[in-house]
Amino acid sequence: MPRPHAERGAALLAVLLAVLLLGMLQHAALSTAAVDRQREREAELLFIGAQFERAIASYVQASPRGAAQWPRDFDDLLADRRFPQPVAHLRRLWRDPFTGAADWVPIRVGNTLVGVHSRAQVVPLRTQGFGAGQGAFAAARSVADWRFVHTGVAAPLALPAPVTPAAPGLR
Repeated sequence: MPRPHAERGAALLAVLLAVLLLGMLQHAALSTAAVDRQREREAELLFIGAQFERAIASYVQASPRGAAQWPRDFDDLLADRRFPQPVAHLRRLWRDPFTGAADWVPIRVGNTLVGVHSRAQVVPLRTQGFGAGQGAFAAARSVADWRFVHTGVAAPLALPAPVTPAAPGLR
């Protein structure tokens, strides 16, 4: 016996609702995965930034007595040639977790390398719980505003203020 038309419509509606529900669940799962991945990248950026800060501090502290010397570039951190046997203050030139490349923006005072920051213009999810000296990170509009700077006692000069790019169309 053939089914009435109303029963066929109800089955089609149930299938459509099931497909819609599965799509919504998949979207929620993908959104959660994207947020988790960004949190991982932010944690990795904080770790790598701290490595740069430590490397610069190590370079300065290894200076001969009486004259604190600062690195000029990343190569000085990778192989400090002030000694007969080059010293590595930084194990490797880390990749930026957001850009995937070792394309760090150096923060300079004159010819002196005092820190780095990312090029990524990603809005950070993390707004609290930063380490000592990273209080300004809470107000950052992008992860590029997270400045990893060694501000030791023997700082060469006043540090430059962070440059925040203008919003598109407001130049």
